[in-house]
Amino acid sequence: MNRRDFLQFLGVSGVLATLPGCSTTSPFSSSSKLPGLAPSLEDKLLTAEGLNYKILIRYGDAINKTEKFGFNNDFIAFHPLKENHGILWVNHEYVSPTFDARTKANIDREKTEVGGSLLEVKKVDGQWTVINNSPYNRRLDANTKIPFAAGAKVKGAAIATGTMGNCAGGKTPWGTFLTCEENYDMFWGERHRDGKTTESWLGWEKFYPMPPEHYGWVVEIEPLTGKAKKHTSMGRCAHECAAVTKAKNGKIVAYTGDDHADEHFYKFISDSDNSLDKGKLYVASLEKGQWISLDIDDQPILKKTFKTQTDVLIYAREAAKLVGATPLDRPEDIEFDPLTGNVLVTLTNNKKRNNFYGSILKIMEDNNDPGSLTFKHEVFLAGGPTHHFACPDNMVFDPKGNLWFTTDMSGDVIDKGPYKGYGNNGLFVFLRSGPHQGQVIRVASAPIDAEFTGPCFSPDYKTLFLSVQHPGEYSESAEKLTSHWPDGGRPKPAVVMLEGELLDKIVSGNL
Repeated sequence: MNRRDFLQFLGVSGVLATLPGCSTTSPFSSSSKLPGLAPSLEDKLLTAEGLNYKILIRYGDAINKTEKFGFNNDFIAFHPLKENHGILWVNHEYVSPTFDARTKANIDREKTEVGGSLLEVKKVDGQWTVINNSPYNRRLDANTKIPFAAGAKVKGAAIATGTMGNCAGGKTPWGTFLTCEENYDMFWGERHRDGKTTESWLGWEKFYPMPPEHYGWVVEIEPLTGKAKKHTSMGRCAHECAAVTKAKNGKIVAYTGDDHADEHFYKFISDSDNSLDKGKLYVASLEKGQWISLDIDDQPILKKTFKTQTDVLIYAREAAKLVGATPLDRPEDIEFDPLTGNVLVTLTNNKKRNNFYGSILKIMEDNNDPGSLTFKHEVFLAGGPTHHFACPDNMVFDPKGNLWFTTDMSGDVIDKGPYKGYGNNGLFVFLRSGPHQGQVIRVASAPIDAEFTGPCFSPDYKTLFLSVQHPGEYSESAEKLTSHWPDGGRPKPAVVMLEGELLDKIVSGNL
């Protein structure tokens, strides 16, 4: 078995290192020192030697004469205009009630702080800068009117009011952004098929009784205009992201995960080669190695249970369980391996199954065709003592196939129990070539209570845009703050830019 084959095998056997009694020594130890960070509990954004950061934009910064950058920035995507010039899309996932009472006035403000931001950015004197008052700068928030794609109606309406819970996302081959509505129930609660409702965490429904069914979808956005539509085609759940590629027959394929313990991994195959409006939704059975149709006409159990295909899509979670989908450990981000074409899925953790560290799952579609309905799978990389990371979340590949990923340990468990010694959340790189092949290094450490999200390279790979989300989230009050990042007062989420010699070496394969 050659070295590359052995690395592929390591993806499977690496999980054993998290079990009691197994070695925690990497098989690829090297006498040369890895330029990584040790775990830290400091309220700072720390970077490894040879890497530095600057803030691009922070919560509350003006983006035009009437709108401001929203709260809890997450997913980032780049649409190029010219060389060193483009449009960034940045998600704003949710707000925190820690500092504000549940009044209508506060909720009115919060509704303007979720959704996402479109920002014109340009390199000026070697530094990426947001172009203030650009005609491209605009917000989509909880007040934006967004139609359902392809003329679909949900609860009798063709248009939804707002988008929120925007976690990760993706890009289409035709250059639009996808943003995914994840935990919509924290805003509006949920209405179950039997008509019973549950209350939300933020209490928005007490002042604005919106139909919960209008949320939990994948939303497509045009970078230049901000025009948006919600796709019912990909089902409704706590979508973490939507990774899009093409099948060998040219049809569009989108993968998405439902970020809850024991939920599922989905694939949508479009009827078109340039649209996500219509197609068929599938869900994964890892035991069978099959993508199972969620079309009501293909499944007698669905036809018996639901009245229409729209009902199936609204209650995709229930439909997935009825057809035998595999429960997974919080499937979150999805990326395509540039070296193999395989599909990687972060499984963050599943504490009720005593999986505290999570892993990265590898899906190998038969014939390496995203349009295939059969596949094989194995563990690509396991969290835990071997590589000393826990709870993988967002990912991005560089041109050499190095995998950059962030972690998502909840702030209330950091440095406690199984997470003792892992420090704050971080940014890591799994090296795929060179003398350190097979090693994982920590290249940045987040402030207290924060996580890094949405890693996105500039087109020249000289800059890694990165969100710093929810610093100080577990503060008791505005007077008892756990974090003061980045300005020394009340903590603020922000987008930062990582640059430096270390990034250049890793991206060029010269580390």
